Amino acid sequence: MIHPTILEKLEKLPESLQTEVLHYIEFLLEKQATRPLQSETSKKRRLAGSMKGTFVLPLPDNFDEPLELTNAAACTEYEKKYGYGSLAGKIVISDDFDEPLKDLKDYM
Repeated sequence: MIHPTILEKLEKLPESLQTEVLHYIEFLLEKQATRPLQSETSKKRRLAGSMKGTFVLPLPDNFDEPLELTNAAACTEYEKKYGYGSLAGKIVISDDFDEPLKDLKDYM
């Protein structure tokens, strides 16, 4: 049972921390009292996104499959905008990129 374990650990804490534990218990009791009763299905749904600030969206079954563009014009436009080589000339790497750094010469 968890009750004796909690009491043992609580007795080991200094009084200031015991007061913090008491405040936290009061907070939890207040939170539980203000929470509306939930049905079993909503409890399961809440567990899917149990982190604070998350929620479950109604996603289609195929949401993780790759997007296929069926319109030929849309495919061409997409490839022009994001296709291979779309960043050509925008990223420059110096010629001595693979050379050892002068600052690390003492360590090599």
